[in-house]
Amino acid sequence: MSDVLKKSYAQEIEKGYDYRRAMEEASRCLLCHDAPCSKGCPAGTDPGKFIRSLRFRNIKGAAETIRENNALAGSCAQVCPYGKLCEEACSRCGIDTPINIGKIQRFLVEQEKEQGMEFLTPAAKNGKKVACVGAGPASLTCARELSVLGYDVTVFEAKEKAGGVLSYGIVPSRLSQEVVDFDIETIEKTRVHFVFGETVDGARLETLKKEYDAVFMGIGLWQAKMVDLPGTDLDGVVGAIDFLEKARTGVVTELPENVLVIGGGDVAMDCVTTAKQLGSKNAAIVYRRTIEEAPADIEEVKLVQSMGIPMFTQFAPAEILGKDGKVTFLKTVGRDGESEMTLKADMVVFAIGQELEAAFEGIAFGDGVFVGGDMKDGKGATVVEAVADGKAAAAEIVNYLG
Repeated sequence: MSDVLKKSYAQEIEKGYDYRRAMEEASRCLLCHDAPCSKGCPAGTDPGKFIRSLRFRNIKGAAETIRENNALAGSCAQVCPYGKLCEEACSRCGIDTPINIGKIQRFLVEQEKEQGMEFLTPAAKNGKKVACVGAGPASLTCARELSVLGYDVTVFEAKEKAGGVLSYGIVPSRLSQEVVDFDIETIEKTRVHFVFGETVDGARLETLKKEYDAVFMGIGLWQAKMVDLPGTDLDGVVGAIDFLEKARTGVVTELPENVLVIGGGDVAMDCVTTAKQLGSKNAAIVYRRTIEEAPADIEEVKLVQSMGIPMFTQFAPAEILGKDGKVTFLKTVGRDGESEMTLKADMVVFAIGQELEAAFEGIAFGDGVFVGGDMKDGKGATVVEAVADGKAAAAEIVNYLG
């Protein structure tokens, strides 16, 4: 495999703004009194306010608005679906194009880091202890919000580092670990304590309820959904989240020639670009509906297409064929019920959604136990929605503890 492809997996897809470009983009803002862009942000990051500050060259004030409102400001700046949220609400949409809020936010977070800005001073300890289970976006946000208010917060994480999907489930070309680590560093500075390598099941939860005044459960969906088809037990059939984690952590550095990814969402797009960048000559998408019906962000689809990756649409998997226990082909059937297509495959990646691991099903909430993030509704929320969930949960815990 060429060095170019190896490097491209970790190299960012698109560069951010420098000072001049950020100011030019901010100058396009209409300074709306009602700031519809701010209303369009689930996490309440308040782009209307931070863009106004930047317009008047108050970089520190702009960065402060972002960090105070969003514990994962850097990560959100790179992976948030702005086009469906704040940018879609931008008043300039009716004139030309919306303000590129994502890149402005990214520029300001980069300035925060480069200039060593620090904004959050935790209140004096109030004597209350809270445990946050899981170190994903919702839990990290909840922990930061409570710690700033004076609560003694400990985050329990089964893996070796914090971040959840940010550290283990998004390709580094879209979100570098450096950005994630900086967000986590700002959270640690608010006195949040982390315990790694500890899984909290039902029994451990009962002890946490006795040791802490409140417990927040923010465990992500780490079990891949699989279709009940013949051949799913063959070597080479994997789930998307496990596939992405092994690639991001370096467990897998090179992939076989023929990799087929089942699905049409952002995760499927991440999987197929990862496969291509790590050496799969014939990486391809297989999706049961049309491109127009695919839930993936249009920019993600464009990236896949720009890399020359085929997308076989309106075909659903029917059977996985194998030889000597290993995957060899994928049989599919057309949406019309008559067409059939068989594709050569060394690996089949199912990217059709995730669900809660069986060990965490049936855990009782209430009585001092709060829940948020993916665990709350069993759906894979965006990072910014998880941040919003974490903030809401923190407010509920404050109300509960008084």
